[in-house]
Amino acid sequence: MGITKEKPTILVVDDTPENIDVLSGVLRGKFKVKAALNGKKAIKIANSSPHPAMILLDIMMPVMDGYEVCQKLKANPATARIPIIFITAKNEEKDERKGLELGAVDYITKPINPSIVLARVHTHLALYDQNIALEDKVRQRTEELNNTRLNIIHRLGRAAEFKDNETGLHVIRMSHYSRLIAEALEYGEDWTELIFNAAPMHDIGKIGIPDHILLKPGKLNNDEWDIMRKHPQIGADIIGEHDSEILQTSRIIALTHHEKWDGSGYPSNLKGEEIPIAGRIIAIADVFDALTTQRPYKKAWTVEDAIKEIDNGSGTHFDPNLIPIFHEVLPSILDIKELYAESTLGIKK
Repeated sequence: MGITKEKPTILVVDDTPENIDVLSGVLRGKFKVKAALNGKKAIKIANSSPHPAMILLDIMMPVMDGYEVCQKLKANPATARIPIIFITAKNEEKDERKGLELGAVDYITKPINPSIVLARVHTHLALYDQNIALEDKVRQRTEELNNTRLNIIHRLGRAAEFKDNETGLHVIRMSHYSRLIAEALEYGEDWTELIFNAAPMHDIGKIGIPDHILLKPGKLNNDEWDIMRKHPQIGADIIGEHDSEILQTSRIIALTHHEKWDGSGYPSNLKGEEIPIAGRIIAIADVFDALTTQRPYKKAWTVEDAIKEIDNGSGTHFDPNLIPIFHEVLPSILDIKELYAESTLGIKK
């Protein structure tokens, strides 16, 4: 036996029962029919699950006319996409124009012609299905492009980090640390994910720093530090100016993650809240991971010593408002540190 496709549900709204009976007689057999005698009931039915596939809506009704019903349905994201056809005795051009401007897909005047009603309903349901299918394809393609873009950003960040951290795990750890801090600020899931996905680009400017400076097993002299301090601007120049929110955020992070709360950072000596919040978050995450990781020029610090250094930098190096948040999420940070430890020489599954 084949699978029987369920009939679409049409909601008929009219304050006159006889008119509902006429439309129900036209539609029944090809569609499921629900009815409402007033606008309030119509909105309630439209909001119930499953939503009707289409609404045939009278205009001249007491208390709430069809125009107001249409406005309310289109203002609600849950019902905004339901196709609405006005079926009414109002046959002036201005009435039809108003109905279409409010978002209706069609306008049929009474007395109705059954074949025309059926033809219009079938046509608009087919168009609606096509639009949904097209939107799904566009959404799928957009997700694919976004995923590709994120993969490129992550891999570029790791490529830069490979110059002085052979596993490239630093960018993974500090990105997760940054997300934990950002999440605790409760600015919204989208913003949190934006920070997480942009964080890997923070040191992309290292690509422009000579290896003899970047990998020097000792302290840099003044001239070498002058060159090293250029990597935030180099990173910002590499990323460039874009309309893309994630690339804009990546550029901000690359440019400002070495600024300090007291204004002594680089490259622009920004102070306090002049430093974008994204840069302030990444500063903590980046320094904590750098301190607790072995590099060519230093041994790894203990977690305890690294925490003391972060605390000592409150109000000078770091935003003092973010330090309590860092401590709040520290247990999760330490879980991430263990999960993506350098000793694994790769990512644990």
